[in-house]
Amino acid sequence: MKMKEKSPIRPTDEEARRLGRALLGEARFGALGVRDPETGAPVVSRIAVARTPEGAPLTLISDLSHHTKALKADPVCSLLVGEPGGKGDPLTHPRITLQARAGFLRHSEDGFEALAKHYLSQNPKAQLYIGFADFSLATLSVTGAYLNGGFGKAFVLTPEDLGLPPA
Repeated sequence: MKMKEKSPIRPTDEEARRLGRALLGEARFGALGVRDPETGAPVVSRIAVARTPEGAPLTLISDLSHHTKALKADPVCSLLVGEPGGKGDPLTHPRITLQARAGFLRHSEDGFEALAKHYLSQNPKAQLYIGFADFSLATLSVTGAYLNGGFGKAFVLTPEDLGLPPA
Protein backbone atom coordinates (compact mmCIF):
# COMPACT_ATOMS: atom_id res chain seq x y z
CA MET A 1 0.00 0.00 0.00
CA LYS A 2 1.50 3.31 -1.10
CA MET A 3 1.47 6.06 1.54
CA LYS A 4 0.22 9.46 0.51
CA GLU A 5 2.99 12.06 0.70
CA LYS A 6 2.24 15.03 2.91
CA SER A 7 2.87 18.42 1.32
CA PRO A 8 5.59 20.47 3.00
CA ILE A 9 3.68 23.65 2.12
CA ARG A 10 1.76 25.15 5.03
CA PRO A 11 -1.46 27.13 4.64
CA THR A 12 -0.64 30.81 4.20
CA ASP A 13 -1.32 32.79 7.36
CA GLU A 14 -0.75 36.35 8.60
CA GLU A 15 2.67 35.46 10.06
CA ALA A 16 3.81 34.24 6.61
CA ARG A 17 2.44 37.37 4.94
CA ARG A 18 4.21 39.64 7.45
CA LEU A 19 7.49 37.77 7.03
CA GLY A 20 7.25 37.87 3.22
CA ARG A 21 6.55 41.63 3.27
CA ALA A 22 9.42 42.22 5.71
CA LEU A 23 11.92 40.25 3.62
CA LEU A 24 10.94 42.18 0.50
CA GLY A 25 10.96 45.51 2.36
CA GLU A 26 14.41 44.95 3.89
CA ALA A 27 16.10 43.67 0.72
CA ARG A 28 18.99 45.79 -0.56
CA PHE A 29 20.27 43.19 -3.01
CA GLY A 30 19.20 39.81 -4.26
CA ALA A 31 19.93 36.96 -6.65
CA LEU A 32 18.19 37.43 -10.00
CA GLY A 33 17.49 34.27 -11.97
CA VAL A 34 17.03 34.45 -15.75
CA ARG A 35 17.24 32.09 -18.73
CA ASP A 36 20.19 32.42 -21.10
CA PRO A 37 18.64 33.32 -24.46
CA GLU A 38 21.14 31.21 -26.40
CA THR A 39 21.23 28.04 -24.30
CA GLY A 40 18.12 28.19 -22.11
CA ALA A 41 20.35 27.47 -19.11
CA PRO A 42 19.66 29.32 -15.85
CA VAL A 43 21.86 32.31 -15.06
CA VAL A 44 21.94 33.98 -11.64
CA SER A 45 23.30 37.48 -10.97
CA ARG A 46 23.48 39.61 -7.85
CA ILE A 47 21.56 42.87 -8.28
CA ALA A 48 20.75 45.90 -6.16
CA VAL A 49 17.11 45.94 -5.06
CA ALA A 50 14.81 48.82 -4.22
CA ARG A 51 11.02 49.06 -4.29
CA THR A 52 8.66 51.05 -6.46
CA PRO A 53 6.26 53.42 -4.67
CA GLU A 54 3.75 50.52 -4.84
CA GLY A 55 6.26 48.15 -3.20
CA ALA A 56 7.29 46.00 -6.18
CA PRO A 57 10.97 45.13 -6.64
CA LEU A 58 12.92 47.69 -8.66
CA THR A 59 16.49 47.63 -9.91
CA LEU A 60 18.85 49.69 -12.03
CA ILE A 61 20.15 47.56 -14.88
CA SER A 62 22.79 47.95 -17.60
CA ASP A 63 22.36 46.92 -21.22
CA LEU A 64 25.92 45.59 -21.01
CA SER A 65 25.00 42.88 -18.49
CA HIS A 66 24.13 39.36 -19.56
CA HIS A 67 21.04 39.30 -17.35
CA THR A 68 19.62 42.37 -19.13
CA LYS A 69 20.03 40.69 -22.52
CA ALA A 70 18.31 37.62 -21.11
CA LEU A 71 15.42 39.66 -19.66
CA LYS A 72 14.88 41.48 -22.93
CA ALA A 73 14.64 38.11 -24.71
CA ASP A 74 12.37 36.64 -22.01
CA PRO A 75 11.11 38.89 -19.18
CA VAL A 76 10.18 35.93 -16.93
CA CYS A 77 12.56 35.82 -13.98
CA SER A 78 12.93 35.09 -10.28
CA LEU A 79 14.44 37.06 -7.43
CA LEU A 80 15.73 35.52 -4.19
CA VAL A 81 16.04 37.85 -1.18
CA GLY A 82 16.75 37.24 2.48
CA GLU A 83 20.07 37.22 4.26
CA PRO A 84 21.35 34.59 6.66
CA GLY A 85 21.89 35.86 10.17
CA GLY A 86 25.27 36.03 11.82
CA LYS A 87 24.89 32.75 13.69
CA GLY A 88 23.68 29.26 13.03
CA ASP A 89 22.98 27.35 9.86
CA PRO A 90 22.29 29.79 6.97
CA LEU A 91 19.59 27.45 5.67
CA THR A 92 17.47 27.97 8.78
CA HIS A 93 17.12 31.72 8.11
CA PRO A 94 14.09 33.03 6.19
CA ARG A 95 14.20 33.85 2.49
CA ILE A 96 11.71 34.37 -0.29
CA THR A 97 11.84 33.61 -4.01
CA LEU A 98 9.69 35.89 -6.12
CA GLN A 99 8.51 34.87 -9.56
CA ALA A 100 8.15 37.93 -11.76
CA ARG A 101 8.11 39.59 -15.16
CA ALA A 102 10.56 42.42 -15.86
CA GLY A 103 9.56 45.69 -17.44
CA PHE A 104 12.03 48.40 -18.48
CA LEU A 105 11.90 52.18 -18.22
CA ARG A 106 14.51 54.06 -20.28
CA HIS A 107 15.88 57.57 -19.64
CA SER A 108 13.80 59.05 -22.44
CA GLU A 109 10.48 57.61 -21.23
CA ASP A 110 7.81 59.36 -19.17
CA GLY A 111 8.14 58.61 -15.49
CA PHE A 112 11.85 57.79 -15.56
CA GLU A 113 12.95 60.90 -13.65
CA ALA A 114 10.47 60.43 -10.82
CA LEU A 115 11.20 56.71 -10.49
CA ALA A 116 14.97 57.36 -10.67
CA LYS A 117 14.67 59.86 -7.81
CA HIS A 118 12.68 57.28 -5.85
CA TYR A 119 15.31 54.59 -6.61
CA LEU A 120 18.14 56.90 -5.50
CA SER A 121 16.39 57.56 -2.18
CA GLN A 122 16.93 53.85 -1.46
CA ASN A 123 20.27 53.38 -3.26
CA PRO A 124 22.06 56.75 -3.15
CA LYS A 125 25.41 55.38 -4.38
CA ALA A 126 23.78 54.62 -7.74
CA GLN A 127 23.92 58.40 -8.40
CA LEU A 128 27.37 57.73 -9.87
CA TYR A 129 25.99 55.76 -12.84
CA ILE A 130 22.20 56.14 -13.04
CA GLY A 131 22.64 58.73 -15.80
CA PHE A 132 24.75 56.48 -18.04
CA ALA A 133 23.01 55.82 -21.37
CA ASP A 134 23.21 52.03 -21.04
CA PHE A 135 21.23 51.98 -17.77
CA SER A 136 17.47 51.65 -17.35
CA LEU A 137 15.19 50.97 -14.45
CA ALA A 138 13.59 47.54 -14.34
CA THR A 139 10.47 46.81 -12.35
CA LEU A 140 9.67 43.25 -11.42
CA SER A 141 5.93 42.55 -11.46
CA VAL A 142 5.53 39.71 -9.00
CA THR A 143 3.35 36.81 -10.17
CA GLY A 144 3.91 34.50 -7.18
CA ALA A 145 6.31 33.71 -4.35
CA TYR A 146 7.77 30.86 -2.36
CA LEU A 147 8.59 31.70 1.25
CA ASN A 148 10.94 29.58 3.30
CA GLY A 149 10.43 30.95 6.79
CA GLY A 150 13.03 28.63 8.32
CA PHE A 151 13.14 24.91 8.91
CA GLY A 152 9.73 23.35 8.20
CA LYS A 153 8.06 26.68 7.36
CA ALA A 154 7.30 26.69 3.63
CA PHE A 155 4.52 28.82 2.12
CA VAL A 156 3.22 29.81 -1.29
CA LEU A 157 2.31 33.51 -1.44
CA THR A 158 0.43 35.61 -3.96
CA PRO A 159 1.25 39.20 -4.91
CA GLU A 160 -1.73 40.25 -2.78
CA ASP A 161 -0.24 38.41 0.23
CA LEU A 162 2.82 40.63 -0.20
CA GLY A 163 0.74 43.81 -0.48
CA LEU A 164 1.44 44.06 -4.22
CA PRO A 165 -0.98 44.53 -7.09
CA PRO A 166 -1.81 41.37 -9.04
CA ALA A 167 0.45 40.91 -12.06
